[in-house]
Amino acid sequence: MSPPWKPTPAIHATLAIHAGAAVGCLIEPAFWPWALGALVANHAVITTAGLLPRSTLLGPNLTRLPPAAIAHREVAITIDDGPDPEVTPQVLDLLDAAGAKATFFCIGWRARENPALVREIVARGHQVENHGDSHSKAFAFFGPGRMAADIAAGQATLAAITGQTPRYFRATAGLRNPFLDPVLHRLGIRLAAWTRRPYDTRCGDPHTVLARLCRNLGPGDILLLHDGHAARTADGQPVILAVLPRLLATLRDQQLNPVTLNDAIT
Repeated sequence: MSPPWKPTPAIHATLAIHAGAAVGCLIEPAFWPWALGALVANHAVITTAGLLPRSTLLGPNLTRLPPAAIAHREVAITIDDGPDPEVTPQVLDLLDAAGAKATFFCIGWRARENPALVREIVARGHQVENHGDSHSKAFAFFGPGRMAADIAAGQATLAAITGQTPRYFRATAGLRNPFLDPVLHRLGIRLAAWTRRPYDTRCGDPHTVLARLCRNLGPGDILLLHDGHAARTADGQPVILAVLPRLLATLRDQQLNPVTLNDAIT
């Protein structure tokens, strides 16, 4: 049995502020403007934390690989929003050609539409993780019940297809709310974000995307790319296909070893 969920200090403070505001207003009703101000300020902080994908204020969040992986000069390439039947097979070929491994955060409904492709990802030595079932843009506004149902549906789909239960979850665009951490704890999953994000769903310029990934690149980095919803280059190519060979060459030149999250975190 896993230990009970423990709120972060920020969540503890939120609970204390709400309780203090309620008690203060009961004891002295004229206190309400101060109580309201404290609540508004607290909600602003918590909302901001949910809008920062790499924040740990709302709960544990994997943004870098552990020291052992850093010592081995490992990095993790993570690829979101697939599987895409046009793009993902080409991504797999590029990774194979470089002898590189990656972690694919797959969307549940896309996996159900392309189960053979999901199985191929695993068969070729890569890792499949949970990017939610619906990939709803409103995920950060979900209540705990709907959030748990969406993540659990993604877990069930990916486990049924691959025979492996995902260990990590990544929220849509990395956005979340305070309900996510206790939901993940109950489901036995870790939240994973990234070190470097190139905004490759918006930017189709390979030079810009690569520069964002490689700026201060080093051991322990978790890199984000997209095989689904990839922006297109000027000639209509999914930008990941233009960037990935150059990224892999850069990693090789810097003697950085791209591995799956599971291989980096044992």
